[in-house]
Amino acid sequence: MSTATLTDKDLRLRDAVVQQLEWDPAVVASGIGVTARGGAVSLTGSINTYAGKLAAERAAKRVYGVRAVANDLEVKLAAGRTDPDIAADAATMLKLHHEVPDSVQATVHHGHVTLTGTVDWHYQRMQAEKAVRYIRGVRHVVDRMTVVPRAAGHDMRRRITQALYRNATLDAKHIDVTVTGSVVHLKGTATSWLQRDAAERAAYDAPGITLVDNQIVVDPPNDDNCEIC
Repeated sequence: MSTATLTDKDLRLRDAVVQQLEWDPAVVASGIGVTARGGAVSLTGSINTYAGKLAAERAAKRVYGVRAVANDLEVKLAAGRTDPDIAADAATMLKLHHEVPDSVQATVHHGHVTLTGTVDWHYQRMQAEKAVRYIRGVRHVVDRMTVVPRAAGHDMRRRITQALYRNATLDAKHIDVTVTGSVVHLKGTATSWLQRDAAERAAYDAPGITLVDNQIVVDPPNDDNCEIC
């Protein structure tokens, strides 16, 4: 991306993301390159852990004005570990997380961890990913777990909508909820990625839900007083 094609707003957004990465204690920002155009941010370069890669993405999404993030960071380990070492740690971590059922298994190939098996709840799926992402030597985590559909109960749309309105971080009146079987569809707008992600997490917390189709568009309001807008 050529600097000549960037607007002043793009440059301010890029600088704000750089500052946020440097501010976040979970991110080693020295090897990260940032570009921004039209609200879309790209992260390039290298970082020393997979958890740090995810932390960099979260940090970028927290910046006002960011509509999308392309995370092209490469995990380069300071000291390599063997796949058997990582697999042994993965087995231990999955066992220590009591929320993860015994049906979940991990395989490791060149530092890439693949999780398979079935779970009853999306929360269990997220806990399994969280259990292995911080293992030293992990380069990437692939989620191939399956959420087994459960009876979603009556009036699930109303219950999820109420959960969105209870969430203090959301402006739920701009979000529309529909439920088809065990799938929730979210449409509408949010002023930040934090709101978009919060709506998705709230929907996934509903019993019997196996998938959330999040089509919420991040649309930050125009603010003449915003220094990075």
